[in-house]
Amino acid sequence: MPNKNPTEPGQRWIIQMRKGLLELCILAVLQREDGYGYLIVQRLKQVPDLTMNEGTVYPILQRLHREGCLSTYRLPSENGPPRRWFRLTDFGRVRLLEMTQRWQRMHQGVDLLVQAGLPQNPEKQ
Repeated sequence: MPNKNPTEPGQRWIIQMRKGLLELCILAVLQREDGYGYLIVQRLKQVPDLTMNEGTVYPILQRLHREGCLSTYRLPSENGPPRRWFRLTDFGRVRLLEMTQRWQRMHQGVDLLVQAGLPQNPEKQ
């Protein structure tokens, strides 16, 4: 029976794939609505196999903010101190569009490889 635990050595590729897609997914979440860390994590958890925790998401939010993709503001919270909310900037929307286009091309190419395989000898073409 195959090992299903993504932390096991043979399954670490799952974690790497998630990390590679996380920035795109965070920007996509914030395209629809502003959000704070915990809310963004909850949105991401709605996607099968994309489960992340706040410790993974917060550093990416900070980096995206430093890079100008996100702006921030604070709002009072019912459950404690004010929350830091993140909003997609115009630059962030451009980045999301670029990432989405690149993802679609990569996804199509990978699907072709997986479904049809590579030609036996590409030099003969």
